[in-house]
Amino acid sequence: MSSRLKDNINSRYVEAANSLASKSARRRIIAYVESYDDIFFWRTVLSRFEDDKRFFEVMLPSHKKLQRGKKSVLMNFIRDGHGTDGVLGHDMIACVDADYDYLLQGITPQSKKIVESPYVFHTYCYAIENFQCYAPSLHNVCVMVTLNDHAIFDFVDYLTKYSEACFPLFVWSVWAYRTGNYSHFTMSDYNRVVDIGGFTLQNPLKSIEHLRSKVGKKVKQLQMLFPDEKASYLKVKADLKTLGVTPQTTYLYMQGHHVFDTVVAPIVSKVCNRLRQERENEIYHTAIHHTQRRNEMSCYENSIQDIRQMMKKNVGYMQCPLFVRIQQDVEEYLK
Repeated sequence: MSSRLKDNINSRYVEAANSLASKSARRRIIAYVESYDDIFFWRTVLSRFEDDKRFFEVMLPSHKKLQRGKKSVLMNFIRDGHGTDGVLGHDMIACVDADYDYLLQGITPQSKKIVESPYVFHTYCYAIENFQCYAPSLHNVCVMVTLNDHAIFDFVDYLTKYSEACFPLFVWSVWAYRTGNYSHFTMSDYNRVVDIGGFTLQNPLKSIEHLRSKVGKKVKQLQMLFPDEKASYLKVKADLKTLGVTPQTTYLYMQGHHVFDTVVAPIVSKVCNRLRQERENEIYHTAIHHTQRRNEMSCYENSIQDIRQMMKKNVGYMQCPLFVRIQQDVEEYLK
């Protein structure tokens, strides 16, 4: 197939190719994704639905140009104007991060594409990074990194408290984007407030107390800036809860890179450093002689893994209700 033809490939072409294949051949469904990291995530979503009748091929949106990103997927494969899909269809789908588009519920053209197109699947949470930070899976990440199964930190409890502290301001953030007031309170503004600077394993709740204080001050500023918006704020709050956003799970709907880079990864790093030190101390004190200690220490150091890479390979999110919801959407599409 020529590169030009590959660039113009669409669902009708793939459907035609599938119809010409022998009856024993499996149906090929192309799934376009935003970036390289997304390929593995959406593979974990779609693998369950492969059988002797169908298979998925997950790829970036262009074979010819090195295009990546959500806009590239949506602009290239969905027509504007009439609400009809362009090259997407029965045998070609788009799989993207939800960002705020799911929470905006069709207010913007892009959000409308996300929530209404039968051939566009989204993460519900902000991005795949949020899934990689799924709290119940983080202890296993630490075990993968350090090969030490000592549970010294309660990730679920901390991220629950972190989410509860962020929730009132998160509602303001979504409100700002729904009402067109985001220039007064941008996502970057929100991220600066909810940073957990000063976190320590010795007293993790101190960072939560500090966070609550910062959030409270910012909420008061926004209330003073928009004194007549209490009713609209409460409506957004109620709407978010109907969409599945709870005070305890706010971290799943915040900007994924921020949660990954400035909240969860630093905590996981501190926990892993402590676990690694534990294991090294154990080796040091139990080795019979210097040679055994050196060999065992070398063996252990060669076995430990990179923290960020293990977080990106973490598939514990498959137990997350939002992941299950994505798979239910795919199942409905296949019907």
